[in-house]
Amino acid sequence: MTKKASAVWQGGLKDGKGEISTQSGALKNNPYGFNTRFEGQPGTNPEELIGAAHAGCFSMAFSMILGGANLVPEKIETSAEVTLEKVGEGFEITAIHLVMSAKIPGATQEQFTELSEQAKAGCPVSKVLNAKITLAATLES
Repeated sequence: MTKKASAVWQGGLKDGKGEISTQSGALKNNPYGFNTRFEGQPGTNPEELIGAAHAGCFSMAFSMILGGANLVPEKIETSAEVTLEKVGEGFEITAIHLVMSAKIPGATQEQFTELSEQAKAGCPVSKVLNAKITLAATLES
């Protein structure tokens, strides 16, 4: 399976503007820029999109793992706090903190803790920084 997303950027770092779109159409030409990333202006930014992807992926992975233990969650709520920090000359995502609460009839605290840790480690987005990254670049004139 391959999913696609795209970004178009025009201008310099601080005065430029960009748009992000996804193959599914869930995002279509959504604005982003320096102002939405660092100044709290309306629009999106890469860190919140990574956080949303991680929260969603973790919740689905947890549901799958619970199903393997014959448990069905009534509700899983997950948020992700993505930390972007200046490191050296650039910026890095240094941490992602998942915050989850769930209602799972029949689950013990021990099961809940063990299975949620499995989901945290096994979710594909949790592993993303170990992914092979490739680039196809074209300079247009």
